[in-house]
Amino acid sequence: MGLGSMALGSLLGLDAAGADAAKPGLPTPGAGAGALPGLPHFPAKAKRVIYLFQSGAPSQLDLFDHKPAIREKRGVELPESIRKGQRITTMTSGQKNLPVAPSIFNFAQHGESGAWLSELLPHTAKIVDDICIIRSVQTEAINHDPAVTFVQTGSQLAGRPSMGSWVAYGLGSLNDDLPSFVVLLSRGRTDQPLYDRLWGSGFLPSKYQGVKLRSGKDPVLYLANPSGCSTQLRRQMLDDLGELNTLHHDRTGDPEVLTRIAQYELAYRMQSSVPELTDLASEPKSVVDLYGPDVQKPGSYAANCLLARRLAERGVRFIQLYHMGWDQHADLPAQIRSQCRDTDQASAALLMDLKQRGLLDDTLVVWGGEFGRTIYSQGTLTATDYGRDHHPRCFTIWMAGGGIKPGITYGETDDFSYNITKDPVEIYDLNATMLHLLGVDHTRLTYRFQGRDFRLTDVHGKVIKPILA
Repeated sequence: MGLGSMALGSLLGLDAAGADAAKPGLPTPGAGAGALPGLPHFPAKAKRVIYLFQSGAPSQLDLFDHKPAIREKRGVELPESIRKGQRITTMTSGQKNLPVAPSIFNFAQHGESGAWLSELLPHTAKIVDDICIIRSVQTEAINHDPAVTFVQTGSQLAGRPSMGSWVAYGLGSLNDDLPSFVVLLSRGRTDQPLYDRLWGSGFLPSKYQGVKLRSGKDPVLYLANPSGCSTQLRRQMLDDLGELNTLHHDRTGDPEVLTRIAQYELAYRMQSSVPELTDLASEPKSVVDLYGPDVQKPGSYAANCLLARRLAERGVRFIQLYHMGWDQHADLPAQIRSQCRDTDQASAALLMDLKQRGLLDDTLVVWGGEFGRTIYSQGTLTATDYGRDHHPRCFTIWMAGGGIKPGITYGETDDFSYNITKDPVEIYDLNATMLHLLGVDHTRLTYRFQGRDFRLTDVHGKVIKPILA
């Protein structure tokens, strides 16, 4: 009876941590199992999120932000009237000059929307009328770790809950046999470190942290039964362990004990759900081909995009992809070509696949990195080669589905893609908008920790209403 009541409490979101932090009331009809009372705050446009995070910062100048006026300024010193005394990283602060480096790639307009895209994105060009391109995102951080941490957790300092954890905590689960928050990693042509804390739960109960699916034989470590352990024996062991943990919780009142029980039970159910999820044999050849040749390589970006669609249709609430390798301080033209070959087709395929299955309408897809790249060259500028340093003042992302207005471009930058001239978007605004589309008022999703009510957007953020459908 003890284990049964604990399992039921987990499904209903009645564990001690959730009950202490929740607002009065009952979960809104249509909320997931374990949703906080009163959530969602209003009807949601999106049920789930797929975040295609391009770690290392893609160059907006070479992909999305077309600046033909600066072609004639190649090699000219970046004017101080544009830089305005901005601090720059130690990687370029010692350079004798900061020469303007226009993109060497051709741009063209695509779709009925007429959006400008680089020749490096031929597949994204096919879905341009389904996405909203935001060219005026800005951030406070100038180095990778604080910038990625800021995007993912709403703070430059490590230790806060990730966005996926906030969503899982507030809205609960849509599938009892899979985690609410799943993470998939892929590596590009250059290495870029990422840390498990980026999908951690911070001060939220640890049941809300992201579960990383690995490529290879065992997608989740320690999920399979040890040699000689039958399913029946595993079930008996978990029942006995559940009773012991329940007794421990009765003595201590520690909510993490309930988390431990719930996670053991979830792992037991995942023993059958994860192998089925990661087996692509049932996918039609036409769908597999849509994602490109790399889809057959476990752990590739293409394979992870297809897994993301499978996770979405199985009810996973927040699916976070990280693709490393966009940090192109030198040899950018060659490196960014490779990155786009790895990611462009699969990103577009994911959107098309969701759309043809009727999933795009209630799935929010986000593509973007942690900041932008400079118009001036890092290192020697030649006719065919240049590098770009970090640039926090403006960068480009795109969003689609789940209540986003399709086929529009939002925000403008100056002729150097250095400063925002219209409709700036803060990271807090982006996160507030994503929560809004999930039916969450970002000012009301809070958790009390060390005497303070914390939230994903801290004390900032406004919903970007012009991009909403």
